Amino acid sequence: MKGFKNKETKIKRNKLIISLFLCLITFISIFKNLDSTKIEYDNQKLVKQLLNNTTNTKNNYLKKLTQKMIEDIYNSPTKYLLQTQSNLIKKSPVIIPVINKTEEYKPTIYIYNTHQTEEYTPSDFIEYSIKPQVTMANYIMEEQFNKNNYQTYIETASIKEILNNNNWKYGYSYKASRILLEQRKKEHPSLTYFIDVHRDSLKKDKTTIIINEKTYAKLLFIVGLENVNYQENLIFTEQINNCLNSNYPNLSKGIYKKSGSGVNGVYNQDFSSYTILVEVGGYENTTNEVLNSSIAFSNCFVEVIKTHEPKTNS
Repeated sequence: MKGFKNKETKIKRNKLIISLFLCLITFISIFKNLDSTKIEYDNQKLVKQLLNNTTNTKNNYLKKLTQKMIEDIYNSPTKYLLQTQSNLIKKSPVIIPVINKTEEYKPTIYIYNTHQTEEYTPSDFIEYSIKPQVTMANYIMEEQFNKNNYQTYIETASIKEILNNNNWKYGYSYKASRILLEQRKKEHPSLTYFIDVHRDSLKKDKTTIIINEKTYAKLLFIVGLENVNYQENLIFTEQINNCLNSNYPNLSKGIYKKSGSGVNGVYNQDFSSYTILVEVGGYENTTNEVLNSSIAFSNCFVEVIKTHEPKTNS
C-alpha cells in the first residue's frame, strides 16, 4: 500500500514537471511569434490599457508620462518585455516622422533631446522594469506651455538611429540633432524657441534641493561660447536663470559657459538666438523631483518669452 502511494506521488510529480516544461515552451513560442508580428497600432493600444489598469498612482502627470514613454520608446509589448534581449528586437530603417497637423497648428516651442537615452533612477516606473529617461521632462514642459497658449513640438525621432544610419559615433549626437532642428524649422517656420533637455551625471546630493518642503532636481544651463549667437543665447538664458533664482532660490546651479579643446562649444546654439540647453537633475533623481523642476523651468520660460512676444497670447 505504501509503495503504491509513493508510485502515485512520483507520477503526479512527473506530470507536474512535464506540465511546467510544456508551459515554458509555449510561453517562449508565443513571444517569438509576437516578436515576428508588426501590429504596432494595436500593440500600443494594448500597452496603454495595461498601464491604465496597473499604474497605482494618484499623480495624473506620472500616469500620462508613463504612457507616453512606453509609446515613444517601444513599438510593441514584445519589444517592451524583451528589451534586455536586443537580439530579439529587429532594427527598423531610419525614419524621421512628419507630424501632420491642422492649419491652426503653428508651434512656437521645439523640445528635443540630443542625448535621448540619459536615464533617471527608477521609482514609479519600477514595476515596468524600465528606467525613466530624460525625454519624460519634455511632456511635462509641453503641458505647461500649452496651458499658456504656446503650441509645442516634441521631437520623437531617434537620435540613435540617425547615428547608426550615418555610421556616426555617440560624439556626433549634436550633428544628428542638428538634422532634426533644420528639418522641423522647414516644416514649421513658426518655431522660435528651441530647448535641448539633458540630465547631469553628478550624484544626488549635488543635484537635489528642497524648497518649501518640496523636493526638486537641480537645473543647470550650458552655453557654448564658440558660436555666433552665444551673446544672445547667454542673455536669454540669464533671463530664465534670474527668474528661477527669484522664484525658486538655488534651484538653478547657474550657467556653465563652455569653450576650448575637449568640449563642443556650440551645442547647436548657432541655430537660433533662443536656443536653450538645460540639464534637469542627475541620474539618481526621481520622476517626482524631475516633474517639480520641469514645471518650475516651464513657468519661468513662459514668463521670459512673454516679454519677448507679448502678442503671442493675445
